[in-house]
Amino acid sequence: MRIVEIGEIRRRLEWGEVIGRMREAVIAGARGECDMPMPMHLEIAPENAEVHIKSSYRRGGPYFALKIAGSFPGNAARGLSTSSGMMLLSSAETGEPVALLADGGYLTDVRTAAVAAMMARELERPDEIIGILGTGVQGRLQAQMHALVLDLVQIVIWGRTPQHAAECQRDLECLFPAADVILAHSPAEVARAARLIITCTASRQPLLNAADLQPGTLISAVGSDSPGKQELDPEILRRAGLVLVDSLVQCEKLGELQHAPEVRNRAIEIGAFCNGKSGPFSKQFHDAREAWSRTHDGMITVCDFTGLGVEDLYIAEYCFQRGG
Repeated sequence: MRIVEIGEIRRRLEWGEVIGRMREAVIAGARGECDMPMPMHLEIAPENAEVHIKSSYRRGGPYFALKIAGSFPGNAARGLSTSSGMMLLSSAETGEPVALLADGGYLTDVRTAAVAAMMARELERPDEIIGILGTGVQGRLQAQMHALVLDLVQIVIWGRTPQHAAECQRDLECLFPAADVILAHSPAEVARAARLIITCTASRQPLLNAADLQPGTLISAVGSDSPGKQELDPEILRRAGLVLVDSLVQCEKLGELQHAPEVRNRAIEIGAFCNGKSGPFSKQFHDAREAWSRTHDGMITVCDFTGLGVEDLYIAEYCFQRGG
C-alpha cells in the first residue's frame, strides 16, 4: 500500500480538472452506476468534534473508497489544523488496500468547493459578486473555486468571529488583489450585496431569511451535513423556483431539506440536472430546465449539498492516478 502525504496531494491537484471530475461523479451517481451507502456520523462530545465517514464503489471501476473526515475545533488552540482525516483506496478485485491518502481532510474540502463551483457554471451564472457565509478553510476555497468559473470583482464575506473574519479578509485580499473583499456585519448584508451566496458554516439555526434575498439569487448551502444543522430559513426552500440536492435521501436527513420536507417532491438531484438529456431522469431534467429557463432571472435557486461518497471516490482516484 502506498501512502501519499498532504504535500504531494496538494501538488497533484489541478482544481479546474477537479471541477470537471465532480461533474462526472454526480452524473455517475444519478445514472445508478455507483454503490453509495448513507454516511456515518460520530459526535466526539468531549472535544465538541464530529467525524464523517463515507464510501463508494463505481461498478466496473478499479477501486472502492473509504473516507474519514473530522472537524476538531479545539485544535486551533493547540496550534493544529481543525480538520483531520484520510481517504483509503482499495482494489475492487482483491479488496487489498492500494493507497492511503493522508490528506487531513483536504480532499474533502476541495471537492466540496469544486461541486459548488461546478453548479454555478452549470447554471450559467453571470455573477461578478459572490457572498460567502463562513470564514474558515471552506470559505477561502469557495472563493478560489468560484474564481475559476466566474469573473469575480467583489467578494463579500461574513463570519461569526470578528478575528477569524478579518483574517479571512486579509487572506482573500492576497489571493485576489484585483477584487474588492468586503467584510459584512451580518448575513443579511451579504444577501443585499450578492445574488450568489455560499453558506459554509456549522450553524444549527437559520442565518439567511427569505426576506433577505434579492430576486434571482442562487444559494449553495454546504454547511448542513448532519442532523440538526441548518443555515437557511425553510421558507427560502419553499419559495425557491428550483431546488437542487446532491442526494434526496441524504438531504432530507442531513441537509437543509430536513427542515422543509414538503419540498422533497419537487427537488431535483444535481446529477440528474447535469445529465438530464436522456435516461430515467429526462422528464425531471426537462421540467427543471424549462422552469429555470423561463424564470431564472428572478427565481430563487437553492443547491443543498451534503457531500457524496462518489465525490470522494472520484477525487481520490484522480489524485492517486496523477501520481503515475
